[in-house]
Amino acid sequence: REQVMGVFRSLIFLLSFRLLHVAKGSTVWLNKNGYEDLVVAINPQVPEDANIILNVMNMIKNASNYLFEMTKHRFFFKSVKIIIPKTWKKNINYSRLKTESYDKADVIIADPYIKHGDDPYTLQYGGCKEKGRYIHFTPNFLLNDKLANVYGEKGRVFVHEWAHYRWGVFDEYSSDMPFYVSRNSKAASVEATSCPAGVAGIPVFQDCSGDKCEPRSCRYDGQLYEKGCMFIPDIRQNIPCSVMYLQYVLSVVEFCDKNTHNSEAPNMQNKMCNHKSTWEVIMESDDFRNSTVVNASAPPSETTFRLLQTQDRAVALVLDVSGSMSMHDRIRHLRSAAEAFLLHIIEIGSWVAIVTFDSDASEKAPLQQITDDAARQKLVQCLSIIASGKTNICAGIRKGLKLIADKMNTTYGSEIVLLTDGEDSGIATCLDLVKQSGAKIHTIALGPLAAKELEEFSTLTGGLKLYAVDGAVHNKLTMTFSAITSGSGDISEQSIQLESKELLVQHSGWMNTTVPVDKTVGNDTFFSVAWSLSQPFFFLRDPKGKEHGSSDFMIDNSNPNTARLSISGTAEVGDWQFCIKNLHTATQAISVTATSRPAYSDVPPVSIAAHMNRANRAFNPVVVYAEVSQGFLPVLGATVIATIEKDGAAAVTLELLDNGAGADTMKNDGIYSRYFTSLQGTGRYSLKVNAHGRNTTARLSLKRNRALSLLGYRENGKIYMNAPRPKFADKEIKVKLGSFSRISTSSLVVNTGGDSAPIYPPCKVTDLHAHIENKTIVLSWTAPGGDLDNGKADHYIIKSSGNLLDLRNHFDHATSVNSSNLIPKEAGREESFKIKLEHFIIKNDTVIYFAIRAVDDTNLISEVSNIAQTTWFIPPKASVPLEYDGNNEGADSTVIVAIVAVCVTVVCTIVSSTLCVLQKRKGRVDFETMQ
Repeated sequence: REQVMGVFRSLIFLLSFRLLHVAKGSTVWLNKNGYEDLVVAINPQVPEDANIILNVMNMIKNASNYLFEMTKHRFFFKSVKIIIPKTWKKNINYSRLKTESYDKADVIIADPYIKHGDDPYTLQYGGCKEKGRYIHFTPNFLLNDKLANVYGEKGRVFVHEWAHYRWGVFDEYSSDMPFYVSRNSKAASVEATSCPAGVAGIPVFQDCSGDKCEPRSCRYDGQLYEKGCMFIPDIRQNIPCSVMYLQYVLSVVEFCDKNTHNSEAPNMQNKMCNHKSTWEVIMESDDFRNSTVVNASAPPSETTFRLLQTQDRAVALVLDVSGSMSMHDRIRHLRSAAEAFLLHIIEIGSWVAIVTFDSDASEKAPLQQITDDAARQKLVQCLSIIASGKTNICAGIRKGLKLIADKMNTTYGSEIVLLTDGEDSGIATCLDLVKQSGAKIHTIALGPLAAKELEEFSTLTGGLKLYAVDGAVHNKLTMTFSAITSGSGDISEQSIQLESKELLVQHSGWMNTTVPVDKTVGNDTFFSVAWSLSQPFFFLRDPKGKEHGSSDFMIDNSNPNTARLSISGTAEVGDWQFCIKNLHTATQAISVTATSRPAYSDVPPVSIAAHMNRANRAFNPVVVYAEVSQGFLPVLGATVIATIEKDGAAAVTLELLDNGAGADTMKNDGIYSRYFTSLQGTGRYSLKVNAHGRNTTARLSLKRNRALSLLGYRENGKIYMNAPRPKFADKEIKVKLGSFSRISTSSLVVNTGGDSAPIYPPCKVTDLHAHIENKTIVLSWTAPGGDLDNGKADHYIIKSSGNLLDLRNHFDHATSVNSSNLIPKEAGREESFKIKLEHFIIKNDTVIYFAIRAVDDTNLISEVSNIAQTTWFIPPKASVPLEYDGNNEGADSTVIVAIVAVCVTVVCTIVSSTLCVLQKRKGRVDFETMQ
């Protein structure tokens, strides 16, 4: 057996070395400096327009040339696949999908989350050097050539986003802090947040009344310019960098490197990557290590494209019915979960076949289309299954693929849902068949003894890797099946899980559960109650007070421990209340499940996507993520609870946070995160995340990691302003969602390397701030935990210095701040600490830097925090008043600059050794608005 498994693992390596999977499942791979199998997918809601395809091709062709130049003749795009939605007309030039899908695409073309929101962006969950989830472009960005005035040439924008997505670098500008007090020279000065430092340009403020805007020079507000002041760069720069700041400037053909990096700037690149330049981060990537410089002036080959079109979904359920499935009521739970999948989860119009396997495989139902409820019921009748025999996984896979091929004449683009609880020494025998089939295999491991090699089928084909622990009732397995929805991007028919809850209820005890149905869902809504021993008393009350008793629910004789109720039409918006009483003489497990579908085809529902993976950072901790959104609009203010289970271990519950601290990369981006520190050895872990909100408002949170839009530019002393970005009406910024609840599931296989319970230090503080208030320096930050961002630290070490580099690189030798009376709070709480100014010598241009480390009760110490800066700085008087001609009409104005000496906070960075020094132009300028 060990020899067979050794051969199997070798085959896995040979067949999967190309699959550089990120959390989402990208299959892009580097082939002799060229990126292969980049997938671009068009959302089914996008109206058909051949120019979208043409413009995507031109964008990536141009991007390939730019990328080659910007990476110093190292990378280019070799092959691209474009997924055409099923809603577009068929074309003989479109091939059939294999394992590619919209939900695994590297680039998504979809309408924006708000009106006029055409900013290209990359969704990034993780930290520095961690790959992104996807790049998003709008159809209007691709079709409207005028937007080149705003973002620059499309190919240059693509390279900017690719750097986010592929190499985990971040923006070098800052919308939150466009200016900062710099100490690059002997005297402090206000500079634009940029890379490199000293980019040529001018600060401008636009006074707008209605559609008419009158530019003027910026006034000081304290040490910095007033809120709303923007930096207008010169369109002609004497610098070659940087792609992550000025991608629209034609002279920019490089990333900032060690020599040109502005490590002072308060931007995300410095915050997330410890003040390293973007090129240094790229040089540390696997791509860079596995490539060499190409001795040519252009990419070795042009980008090739294949057009693929989504087809009807074809799924074969391949279900283990071997003897071990009789244990722990698994066979009964499997029938209940498969029934729920067929009746309520898989989308209308899909094709389904059913195969069971033990020592051999049996056809239970040939591939047939789900056209109505009768077709669903017909498939359910084929689920009469009995557990016996041994486990032959490959026999089941072969039979499933055959049933699909018999009907579709191909297995390309099809799916197999493979469930097993046992091992099979012959798994390697069908590995090549699976690879050649073009089918995606979703695996469900049930219980603790499922084959350890099972997930390799999913790894090779891009399928889901799922795991369910044994339970007293079937809801955990049903919840796992509910994750297997269509990956086509058409959410209008997708099943959405509203609730899945299981409790042990004592004799005569009650289980009362509220399930909110919000206005974005309500079609095909169903509720179910399941019990482990005997039927309880229960009823369901709708938002109008109508009660549905047990007689209104359907109980199938073949599935006597589950009662289901389907709501006709669209379910009433509001709270649906379950009241359940255990009438059994002993304690029993009772569960409640609720699912629905979107209420409207053109209004995206609130959704949640849960993920769990090892982070590419110190200690390789497991991070739990949950993205809560409505379409592409982040939903803020939700309560998000994660439950992690492993066979033989107690369940662990975590509240995920969107606070920009600990595991959470960015505050208020709709991605809720937390470290999972309670590992119980090597094995599979299942994840359930519940997001809920009471009378919640979805608030617009502009996407981070996006290409900088050009507000205007200066050329030959004349300023040209783009039309102002739309100020969104309040109704467009906030969406009243009411109360909602969502469930998402995922799983992760963890190898702890023999360390059954890893020990973690406190996490790094990433949001340290400082300001001066009444002759007192006030430090504030979010408390880390004793184990990363869980629990609480034992004490803090706070240091100060007049030299940023010394504090960053020699923290232990810096001046200590007495914080012995500061007792750390629980992780996630806000901390504040005051230091009297009398301990420091203060004069104009004085800068004091602070950093902090947290220590746990075993003396494990966190990384050094970000560095906070306090500055006593009096801005200089304007040496030359800014004059302008309003719209070239010759009306001169002189702006008097108000100067106020106030100390403010700057989150700062390390000063680099070499900076690009640029000459700023002063004097008379003209303004012109571009339409």
